[in-house]
Amino acid sequence: MNPRINHDIRTWQRLRLLIIGRVIMLSISLLVVFVLGTLRSLLPVSPTLLYSVYAVIVGMYLLSILYTLLLGKEKYYYLNVYSQLIVDICLISFLVYLTGSIGSNYSLLYSLVIIYSAIFLGRRGALVIASFAGIAYGLLLELEYFNVIPTLYSIGRDYSVITQDVLVRIVVHILSFYLLAFLASFVVEQEKKTRSLLEEKESAFNQLDLLFRSIIESVDTGIMTTTLQGRIKTFNRAAETITGLKFHLVQDHQILEIFPEFGPFFDAKQFELNQSRREVTIMRWGGVQVHLGCSINPLKDKYGKQIGHILIFQDLTEIKRMEENLEKSKRLALIGEMAAGLAHEMRNPLASITGSIQLLGQTVNLEDTDKRLMQIIMRGKDQLDSFVRDFLLLARPIPEKRESVNVNHIADEILESTKMANQQKKNVKMTKISSGDTRAYANEGQVRQVIQNLILNAIQAVEESGNISLEIRMTKLEDKKEYAQIKVTDDGCGIEEKDIKKVFEPFFTNKEKGTGLGLAIVSRIVDGYGGKIAIESVVNQGTSVTVWLPGS
Repeated sequence: MNPRINHDIRTWQRLRLLIIGRVIMLSISLLVVFVLGTLRSLLPVSPTLLYSVYAVIVGMYLLSILYTLLLGKEKYYYLNVYSQLIVDICLISFLVYLTGSIGSNYSLLYSLVIIYSAIFLGRRGALVIASFAGIAYGLLLELEYFNVIPTLYSIGRDYSVITQDVLVRIVVHILSFYLLAFLASFVVEQEKKTRSLLEEKESAFNQLDLLFRSIIESVDTGIMTTTLQGRIKTFNRAAETITGLKFHLVQDHQILEIFPEFGPFFDAKQFELNQSRREVTIMRWGGVQVHLGCSINPLKDKYGKQIGHILIFQDLTEIKRMEENLEKSKRLALIGEMAAGLAHEMRNPLASITGSIQLLGQTVNLEDTDKRLMQIIMRGKDQLDSFVRDFLLLARPIPEKRESVNVNHIADEILESTKMANQQKKNVKMTKISSGDTRAYANEGQVRQVIQNLILNAIQAVEESGNISLEIRMTKLEDKKEYAQIKVTDDGCGIEEKDIKKVFEPFFTNKEKGTGLGLAIVSRIVDGYGGKIAIESVVNQGTSVTVWLPGS
């Protein structure tokens, strides 16, 4: 709006209501005049007077249309308001003239115009309108008193007044008009100041509320408030992220209906607060388990009266995963210490056994039974030696020397050697899928060990017939870093769901000939490089193991 026009939306609404109210009053007046015209034979009403009233009412209708058109023009605001007020004063003056001038009680209507002039124009405008009303009223009485205009006797009353009566009447009305203008403008100004102060308070409150909401929505801690009866009232953005539920889905629902896991915080009968901190596990929308650390406290108003509960919770899933990895590292460290001692204690006797058997094998004229026994001993020695070697891999630290390793070349070599070593398994089909140059920043020997163990596990899973696929490509994970992805899939026996989390633990195996160290070694290597490993399996349908190693 124009800056020099001091009004707001409420003022526009009041002005619109003024126009509508005037139209309604004109319609009622038109109906009354029409009835009087119809009953003209019963009432002493002059036809000229009726026609004059009709003309005034029609003119007011036309002016109301003009006011409405000017209402949409901001620059004509003052013109619109002043024209309405002045025309209203003229209309009231005409009504006063019709009803006996000095004896008319309708002069009180001037007060109404002065009051709403203060609303639209302020003190200065109210004084102007009060002056105009005083001039109109005084002029009307003077013109009638000096017979400049005829006195109407159609209403059946004849006023005989003296000069003093007219003067007193005029002075009293003018003084009352000015006094009313002052009082009305004072009240309006106080109302505007109060409203302005209220708007400032509301603005400050809104800013505080916005700050509060910004803080609540910005923290990565889930915050939820409930009523005393347990109905959810607020639910911040972090709570939506942690639980996977939107606020509109949980609003006004019972907390134990949506999150039954929070039951330990409340007494089932009296819903009393249990203020101890707890860890609970909930099912996120989508069937994912989420570990939460929760605490609950009373929500109080400014008088200290409890009005509800506030529940604060954090996602501990990643922390739990780190704790599991730490525990796993501790177990591996213990195994490493055992492996170092075991290797020392076993390799020396194995070397002695090997040397002794080789010397005995050089003896001439050995019987066939002795040869078979020597071969059994050598196979057992090889198995023990392989076991000790795998055992040491769990304890071996990740080499500091790393380089850019071509994963595709290593995979081709392993597949070729594996196919030659398993020629008897003619019904096992192995395929390789790769996309572009795939490189990992790691130790070549350990990358070879990872792929070899995954392929060996898949071969053992499919047994005599099946399909094995090796997929290698570069990809980006959630951290926006590039990784070399190695994925081995088979359609073998699969793994039961209860055993999925155990497959990376040392010595866990469901195979008769397995040692349970293959996937444990893979997990150890991948964790050492800061990579990731995932496994998916369905019983009798197959298994898919995916490894991500940092790219180069």
